[in-house]
Amino acid sequence: MCNGCVQKEYPDRGNTCLENGSFLMNYMGCASCHQRDFVLISNKTTEDEDGEEIVTYDHVCKNCDHVIARHEYTFSVVDEYQEYTMLCMLCGKAEDSISVLPDDPRQSALF
Repeated sequence: MCNGCVQKEYPDRGNTCLENGSFLMNYMGCASCHQRDFVLISNKTTEDEDGEEIVTYDHVCKNCDHVIARHEYTFSVVDEYQEYTMLCMLCGKAEDSISVLPDDPRQSALF
């Protein structure tokens, strides 16, 4: 992972969790070849551990295959909520929780 390729390491993305793709607004360019071109995804794996789906992959420079960042995305169902997390030097860190019920009990409690 390379902090020379990103503007900000692990930016706070609120509840925006990316299962795939790249946050190019945070990409300054490759610190190895000094080009600012497309970011490719390589070494993508999907695992299922005890009901938790874990997706990992590398962001790599299109021109020189320099590894820019390692991306990890998780999805699980806890009680009555879908839980999402993302951790990546390029894409940032984020968490989200969405009710599987038609009406989210947390939203009803606010009214």
